[in-house]
Amino acid sequence: MSDEKSGDAIKSVETYIVDGGWRNFLFVRMETESGLEGWGEATLGWKEFAVARLVDELTEVYVIGEDPFAIEKVWFTLYQVEHQLGPVMFSAMAGIETAMWDLVGKICGQPVVNLVGGVVQPRVRAYANGWYAGRGNLDKLRAAAASVVAKGYTALKFDPFGPGGRELTRPLLREARSAVGAVREAVGSDIDLLIECHGRFSVGTALELIRALLEYEPYWFEEPIPAMSIQSQAWVTETASALGARIATGEHCYSRFEFVNLLRERACHIVQPDLVYSGGFMETKKIGAMAEVGYIGVAPHNCDGPGKLAASVHLCANMPNSVLLETFADFDVPWRDSLTIDGPRLVDGHYVLSDSPGWGYSIDRAIIAEHPGRRGARMNMFAGGWESQMCT
Repeated sequence: MSDEKSGDAIKSVETYIVDGGWRNFLFVRMETESGLEGWGEATLGWKEFAVARLVDELTEVYVIGEDPFAIEKVWFTLYQVEHQLGPVMFSAMAGIETAMWDLVGKICGQPVVNLVGGVVQPRVRAYANGWYAGRGNLDKLRAAAASVVAKGYTALKFDPFGPGGRELTRPLLREARSAVGAVREAVGSDIDLLIECHGRFSVGTALELIRALLEYEPYWFEEPIPAMSIQSQAWVTETASALGARIATGEHCYSRFEFVNLLRERACHIVQPDLVYSGGFMETKKIGAMAEVGYIGVAPHNCDGPGKLAASVHLCANMPNSVLLETFADFDVPWRDSLTIDGPRLVDGHYVLSDSPGWGYSIDRAIIAEHPGRRGARMNMFAGGWESQMCT
């Protein structure tokens, strides 16, 4: 076997933290000796400064001088040698890995999706998030939901539970029922409605609210309990199955080594790996393949920046068992579109890839300079009014 490299080693790696409102975006820019530029994203909500520092340290030790094609080697070396893992580490690894994939695509003159088997799904169905600032006003909520559908979306998600915690009070449960009913009324019966729980509830409360909201035909209930107990998650999923409800979860599982337990315990009907939190594009593709063995659908978590979005579109286009992709693109900071040059296009609620090599986008560094990262970017989903902060 030949040990020849591509001949264009990685020369430098830079990180950029950008104020994205209720969280920062973290981008990784990688450059080769010939001046070729690759972009990745490493956003981990409210931990971006820690991830950026780690990317800087890891690339200095393990990445500078490497061949851009050495993606699996670099990933495995980081996993094996560093071995103090978790979401910060996996997000840093994802930023490095996705930037390397962008370089490889540009060296080959191909979109990344073509380098891993090609397109299986030419249109990636998206669901809208970040649209429901008027949760407390049913007329505003109906109008907001109708406007989402008017943009071409066929699925939308929202959290109707206000500041609810482990136990949901009767007034908050009534409010949630009214909110979900109002949205269903506004969008009609053909639109898929996804209920986000943000890991709020105890097992008993989760099952109670699932029963209470089933009449509105939700497509799924997302993360009804905190992610730390897979056994309790399996308990909820088993009972929800008997009720005829689907459970989606997984954004707080990191790498295939955690997802294998989620799948083994039959703890969800749809897995939701986050391409960054899970460790990168190829790691998430492997998670999708594991899910496919059990005929489990994949709906990647995707609440952050346009770099993660682009990579997630390539991922979903390649996976036969991808069902939906989350997007905030139409409901984020108003300058979001100007941050990227090119990238996937949203057409009638579906993403369509371009033929551009790599991920198909680049970042406008002038826009980065106008919106420097902010250490106070936070959001408390267990305090009143958080929806207005997230839904811009």
